[in-house]
Amino acid sequence: MKKLLSLLCLVLMAPAFAIDGNALLQQVDRNLEPESYEMYRQLINIEPDGSRKEFVLYSVKKGRDKLVALFLDPPSERDRATLRLGDNMWLYMPSVGKPIRITSLQSVIGGVFNNADILRLDYATEYEVDEVAEEADRYLLSLKAKTDDVAYDRLKMQVDKNSLLPTVIECYTASGLLIKTLTYRDIKDFGGGIKRPATLETDSPLYNGYKSVMVYGQIRARAVPDEVFTLDYLPRIKELR
Repeated sequence: MKKLLSLLCLVLMAPAFAIDGNALLQQVDRNLEPESYEMYRQLINIEPDGSRKEFVLYSVKKGRDKLVALFLDPPSERDRATLRLGDNMWLYMPSVGKPIRITSLQSVIGGVFNNADILRLDYATEYEVDEVAEEADRYLLSLKAKTDDVAYDRLKMQVDKNSLLPTVIECYTASGLLIKTLTYRDIKDFGGGIKRPATLETDSPLYNGYKSVMVYGQIRARAVPDEVFTLDYLPRIKELR
């Protein structure tokens, strides 16, 4: 009986099972999309007066740090292409004929989405989880950027417990200023084991009355050679479709 009581005391005094926040974040990334994929998206900028500007992009990603995107519409933007390699980004415009450097906080489409949002790498590539809280139906993750080159110094991410998909992400500067809020909506089965939100909305206190929406039309796993993710290949991205 004494041994049983001693064992019971040890169990009651043992710390609760610790959640591995970084492993959870990696699972969130894979639930959102395969590590290497091709994707079609529509991006919509909505202004305070209700007017809209729409873009259609074709994107290909490989591994943790390579991503290209090709503009399909509107006609004025067609055949522009962007390349991201880690923290480095370029924009290719046929009228210029050569890539130019761009930054994560700029936006190739205007609106509330910046280049880091449009050319997003895995969250786990850019962030470490430094705190995890658990509620009845969700996890609350506090993320800290691994380097100073990341667009947002901190993220506060709400993750649905059942699907292990993000629902709301708040993006902050190092000083604690809220830059924008990202909201994932409309779970859709894309096939191939990919079931994730089809809509990403964002607004920002820095852009009062403006809103941007990203609608995912197709996502599927695809293997792509490394040569695609080079500056020389940018004028040829449309050959992948």
